[in-house]
Amino acid sequence: MLLQRVITASILAPLVVLAIFQLPHVYFSLLWAVILLMAAWEWANLADVKSVLVKVLFLLAMIVPMLLLHFWTQLLEALAQVSNWPEIRNYSGLIELLMIPIVLFWVWVMFRIRKGGSELLEIKLSVFKKLLMGGFVLVSAWLFLSRLIVLEEPAMTLYLFLLVWGADIGAYFAGKKFGMTKLAIEISPGKTVEGMYGAVAAAIVIGLCFTLYFNFSFLSIIDFVLLSVITVMVSIYGDLFFSAAKRIRGVKDSGTILPGHGGLLDRLDSMIAAIPIFYAGVWFIRWMYS
Repeated sequence: MLLQRVITASILAPLVVLAIFQLPHVYFSLLWAVILLMAAWEWANLADVKSVLVKVLFLLAMIVPMLLLHFWTQLLEALAQVSNWPEIRNYSGLIELLMIPIVLFWVWVMFRIRKGGSELLEIKLSVFKKLLMGGFVLVSAWLFLSRLIVLEEPAMTLYLFLLVWGADIGAYFAGKKFGMTKLAIEISPGKTVEGMYGAVAAAIVIGLCFTLYFNFSFLSIIDFVLLSVITVMVSIYGDLFFSAAKRIRGVKDSGTILPGHGGLLDRLDSMIAAIPIFYAGVWFIRWMYS
């Protein structure tokens, strides 16, 4: 299993790097949308949707806000170029208000799991509410990664991937070597507090390497490393959130598309939670120092 995971990761990682640095922003956004729509199909299975028609309608319901958000920013940019009102670009910043509900959602998930994972497993939601929750989470992940690669240098997007990957590796080896105290045994018996510490340590090291390489100021280094730690912490609970959904559904993996990993949600669970947190943090740091 570990060998399969390593082989799959070694194939996917270079493709991610190429996509970040070589694809035009619109094509990167489109590719990311396709990936998340495939993940949405898996979420529909976890929500116990059996009808293919309902699954297709769920995907269409996700595509509509994606298109609206995309063309909103494109329209404002076009109007700014042909008019004498360049400030109209600022209205695209209204999208940043969408950071608030998704950040609050992941903070709620984190505290709910910390309070008692078994209580999360006992929550009874209708299929509609499950689809609404999944669509909200996945569209937010699409939006803010697409915004990140447009508004920041590609290196910042790559950093986010390296951060989550590095934390995942740190958690795995720290948990395997030192893991004794279960983090949320009702949801994921394999995850330990020691593994979480390993992920946090990896986040600190990666954050320091990145900020020192790009010659950040001392205060910026502190802020960015803190953001990296917070992002990783939330990503861990994002992983647990999707694990809870799988446990409620009674399945081990969300799919079988990735050998050694399972489905796309099994690979993207941490990233989906990390994206809006990281984007909100970067936006706040930029605003604070502007």
